[in-house]
Amino acid sequence: MLKKLVGLKRSMSEKEFIISIIGAFIGTSFATFFSNTILQAESLPLILASTGASAILIFSLPFSPVSQPWNLVGGHIVSAFVGVSCYFLVPNELLGASLSIPFSMLLMHYLRCMHPPGGATAITAVIGGANVHALGYAFVVVPVAINAIILLSIAVSIATFREENPFEVRKQEPEEKEIDIFEE
Repeated sequence: MLKKLVGLKRSMSEKEFIISIIGAFIGTSFATFFSNTILQAESLPLILASTGASAILIFSLPFSPVSQPWNLVGGHIVSAFVGVSCYFLVPNELLGASLSIPFSMLLMHYLRCMHPPGGATAITAVIGGANVHALGYAFVVVPVAINAIILLSIAVSIATFREENPFEVRKQEPEEKEIDIFEE
């Protein structure tokens, strides 16, 4: 039941688990370095919270729907956009942060890119401090989208060492439909 609830299609072997741990370390290290270069130390812990949560999902639950490429990248981009918008449009920081979550959920739902760590990204855009606020809508791209792409690149690379690649595009055979020539 738990496997179905979190979207697990299968469990990992010990080899895959070790590969996942190494991938998570490499991905978060690269993202940390990049974010630190852009934001300095002030807002780094907030950015790394959502990056770390994403790393846990895509490396330890790679077959989960929330760990797929569009969910990872799209979820963070949408949430960052919503968070920056809430910062600019809502004068109260607490209210802006609180509104950023349901609006992020709404957009991620309609764009089919649900990624729970996007919630932390949205809140970071609102309460992230002067360095984040100075970026304005550029925050959506630098560091948010870039960090998501860094994690995705490492996850896709690491996936080649798995027994089954969760990011491999499989060609689906079209379903054959029965045609009733006597049907009106």
